[in-house]
Amino acid sequence: MEPEAPARFAGSAKTFRRAFQDLVRALRARELWGQLAWQDIKQRYRRSTIGPLWITVGMGVTALALGVVNSALFGTSIATLLPSITTGLILWNFINGCIVEGSETFIVNEGLIKQLPAPITTYAFRTVWRQTLYFAHNMVVYVVVLLVFFGSVDHPYKVIDHPDAPVHPGLGWPILLAIPAFVLIMLNGTWVVLLFGVVATRFRDVPPVIQSFITMLFYATPIMWSMDQVIAMNANSGPGSWGVTVLKFNPIYHFVEILRAPLIGQMQSWVHWVVAGGVTVVGWALALLVLRNYRSRISYWV
Repeated sequence: MEPEAPARFAGSAKTFRRAFQDLVRALRARELWGQLAWQDIKQRYRRSTIGPLWITVGMGVTALALGVVNSALFGTSIATLLPSITTGLILWNFINGCIVEGSETFIVNEGLIKQLPAPITTYAFRTVWRQTLYFAHNMVVYVVVLLVFFGSVDHPYKVIDHPDAPVHPGLGWPILLAIPAFVLIMLNGTWVVLLFGVVATRFRDVPPVIQSFITMLFYATPIMWSMDQVIAMNANSGPGSWGVTVLKFNPIYHFVEILRAPLIGQMQSWVHWVVAGGVTVVGWALALLVLRNYRSRISYWV
């Protein structure tokens, strides 16, 4: 008869079961992280006259400014370009928040982690839910832009007036795909916060590196400009032109497309969903591995 395993191995904290339990317990504590996220927003706009509506105003002004400048510089129609820029900026604001603020999630929650007996994943959910509330506020800008330029995107249209630019089908029932698309983006935002948050807590040089890298990533993603412009510029080089190919290696581009395309009636390729799904699986595998190995050490690192 084989001897029984030592108790220290039986009670090891480094198990995937413990990691999943942490996730489940954090999900059940939704009132806690939901209230904490809302408190973050209220605290940020404390004593402000219009409060969180400044989120909407700021997004609206930024989108309008970029739309006007881009339209003037490249001779594109603001009626078709502004909806694209607006939805891209709204989504980028969410992604940027999950990456940048997510890398400091456990650092800024040092006091709570040391005093509150809550699952460590609770603080990741807090960050993602806060970004979701920002996203909801910013969607007001999308609704306003859509109402103003609805006549330009409710039928087949081109973002830019170029013979080689693709023709988009216009708004229709596919707009409902934006719901599962955002759910998928939220899932990815959660693993990003968990993974980057743990690594940045251990290595404090990571957040500044991320902030430097995120700027480059912003300009490499079709937010201020449209992918249609790149396609038209590289039309003579064929569908496999290096400009289009390089941009497709940017994973954030695919996440932007699965949400933006249905919201403004543009064509959407199944490739975007495949890439986004693959990144989700790989990202969560890494996040669970990190959560399994280092979850119990976070309280000592902060």
